[in-house]
Amino acid sequence: MGFRRWAILGVVSVAMSATAMMADPWVLAQQQWRQQRASVLTEPDGWLSLVGLHWLMPGRQAVGRTVDADIRLRAGPDLLGEFELREVDGAQQVIWFPPSSREALHFNDADVSSDAIVLGSDTSEKPSWISWSDGSVQLIERGGKLGLRVRDSSAQTRRDFQGLAWFDPVQDWQVSARFEPKPDGSTIPIANVLGQLEDTPNPGTVIFEKEGASYTLEALGDPAESLFLIVADRSNGKQTYGAGRFLYTEAVVDGEVVLDFNRMVNPPCAYNAYSTCPLPPPENRLDLTVQAGEKTYPGAH
Repeated sequence: MGFRRWAILGVVSVAMSATAMMADPWVLAQQQWRQQRASVLTEPDGWLSLVGLHWLMPGRQAVGRTVDADIRLRAGPDLLGEFELREVDGAQQVIWFPPSSREALHFNDADVSSDAIVLGSDTSEKPSWISWSDGSVQLIERGGKLGLRVRDSSAQTRRDFQGLAWFDPVQDWQVSARFEPKPDGSTIPIANVLGQLEDTPNPGTVIFEKEGASYTLEALGDPAESLFLIVADRSNGKQTYGAGRFLYTEAVVDGEVVLDFNRMVNPPCAYNAYSTCPLPPPENRLDLTVQAGEKTYPGAH
């Protein structure tokens, strides 16, 4: 009877503890943020909707689902049209020649009204989208290569979404850090999963203390709005995604910034095979086990 009584008390204690945790405004805010993250991922054009990435070669290429297409899509119309990669004044340019039957297609959410359209890549001032009822194609540029990224709202990765796995939120993993700015124009080489290396604006270094030690992280982004940190730690490949995780911050204020490791998230590559994720630079490989934030995605791609 004594053992049974203590067992019952233990269950009640755990339940009361969980209830108290959920009633904590800070914990509630973390849970709401996590729900929002899942909602964004599962949007019809979110990262879970990617079904293809096709690099363009010089010249014209027919693109579509038909077996005769030079680039065969897994989703979309039988013929999306022809795409021509050419060089103009020393720069690469992609021209889209829509098919004659184009009523179901849209260019940047408008009707297709031209027989030849110059496309802007995702890194340009005016990115281009070609869309249809349940999908789209976007021109992307990576390391001088131009390709077509394909989205499908009925993608299996989206249909079979398993939900996200997280460590329990812990306030000790929300730490204040010092931001040390670098001279204007500073850059850091960032590699991506394609094996490309790109010099990326590096506005400064973030310095924080944890478990009695000091750590530094090289920051990307705009200190006046949000820093972007690509981080590796000793949990990678065990409890968390093997290629590291992302952490976004609020704006830097008076040389200080908050690092909430509870909001570390997986890069898009954790959910699909068609992303071109950046990898943590050597400077951002922490000799620390960060048991906070998003765990390894339980689904597959």
